[in-house]
Amino acid sequence: MDMSIYQNIWFFIIGFLLTVYSILDGFDLGIASLMPLLAKNEKEQKHVMDSIWPVWDGNEVWLITGGAALFAAFPFAYATVFSGFYLALMLVLFSLIFRAVSMEFWYYDEKRRKLWAWAFTIGSLLPSLLFGVALGNIIYGIPIDLNMNFTGSFFTLLRPFPLIIGLLGLSAILLQGCTWAAYKIEGDVAQRARNMINIIIIASAILFILAIVLTIGLLPSIVSNLFGWLGALLYAVALSYVYVYNKGNRPFNVFIGSSGSFLSLWIMAGAALYPNLVSSTIEAYNLTIFNASSTLTTLKIMFIIALIGMPVVLAYTIYVYKVFKGKVS
Repeated sequence: MDMSIYQNIWFFIIGFLLTVYSILDGFDLGIASLMPLLAKNEKEQKHVMDSIWPVWDGNEVWLITGGAALFAAFPFAYATVFSGFYLALMLVLFSLIFRAVSMEFWYYDEKRRKLWAWAFTIGSLLPSLLFGVALGNIIYGIPIDLNMNFTGSFFTLLRPFPLIIGLLGLSAILLQGCTWAAYKIEGDVAQRARNMINIIIIASAILFILAIVLTIGLLPSIVSNLFGWLGALLYAVALSYVYVYNKGNRPFNVFIGSSGSFLSLWIMAGAALYPNLVSSTIEAYNLTIFNASSTLTTLKIMFIIALIGMPVVLAYTIYVYKVFKGKVS
């Protein structure tokens, strides 16, 4: 296979890794972000914690793998994004650290459980928003010079389109968290989650329509992309599926529908970007899969490693979820 084929393969592999991460870590970020609304006492907080305790750290493996794959396959894009979004990514990193620490301390530091519960929520809510804002900036475009350096500031990232995409991504994560709570937890927590699902669906639909309008107005070059509209159709179908099965109290189907909505959002993002990895406000300086990739030898070796490693990680993930299936008691 020639160079361009490997470059395309790695574009889709990284997309796959980030999609799986969004679906899996999305529900534990979402349920944690909503814990003050879902759990009214320490017993219910423990149910929320227990529902993600066996799997949350395994879910984050997919983010680490996706970041490592981006670094190895497309180092120029990795360098531009991680330097340009440095402050935002440091906020994400420290939030994820405090999130992990707060879970441990919540169980053992009984005197300060309220503090650790809020640290758990804030440490989950902040990344849930910033992930989407970062993706919105990558799609909309950031100022990149001839040397592939980001020339803007932190406030450059806070534009209307990326913020709307950030809120849309946040709504998807909150929906994923609610559907997981309804699926894994019994009693009042599950009922509150089912009630919230309908509210989040309405908010998601409004944000989605607003994102479409802004895309048509600000990014007319991607409006004619057929795969983007296919993703939009799938998203609308997935939200409808979630609404119908939530009304029928079918929590597993609701969770599958929410996961499908995440998949459709990534289809739209991939369609909007391809073949770009990072769009530039100066079109000539877009970072693409062709001008930002590693050498052919690196892409080949990584592909062999991926063929061996990814099935192992998938098998392990499936095994863990099988072992810990069923509702939290």
